[in-house]
Amino acid sequence: MQARLEAQKVSPAAYQAMLGLEMFVLKRSKLEPALIQLVKVRASQINGCAYCIDMHSKDARAEAETEQRLYALSAWEETPFFTDRERAALALTEAITVVREGHVPDAVYEMAKKSFSEVELVNLTLAIITINGWNRLAITFRFVPGEYQPGRK
Repeated sequence: MQARLEAQKVSPAAYQAMLGLEMFVLKRSKLEPALIQLVKVRASQINGCAYCIDMHSKDARAEAETEQRLYALSAWEETPFFTDRERAALALTEAITVVREGHVPDAVYEMAKKSFSEVELVNLTLAIITINGWNRLAITFRFVPGEYQPGRK
C-alpha cells in the first residue's frame, strides 16, 4: 500500500492547526488518557479507518489498556468491562460520529451530562470531533496502517 499524499507535507499549516486541537484534547482537556483512547478507537472503528484503529489501539495499550476491553470495544454495550462514564462517552462518540442518524438523541446527551461536567462535555465533544477529522484525512489520503509506534509521533 502507498498513501495518496502526505497531508502534513502538502499543507503543513493546516496540519499544524489540526495538531493544535489534538494537543488541546490530549494535554489540556483534563479528560482521562484511557477514555480519550477508547473514544478514538471506537470512532475509528465506526468510520472504518484502519490507520487510526492501528495507531490508537497501540496508544491505548501503551496507556495500559487491556486486550479484553479493546477486543470488546465494538460491542461495548454488551459487556461489563466499561464504567458508566466510559459508556456515556462511547454512546456520545457513536451519536456524534453518525450524527445523521438521530442528531445526538436526548437520552444519549442526558447520559453524558450525568457523567461529565459541562467543561468536560465540551472537551469530550471536541475529542470526538477531532478523531473524526483525523479519520477523514487518513481515509481520504489512504494513510498506511501498521508502521506507527507509540512515542514516535
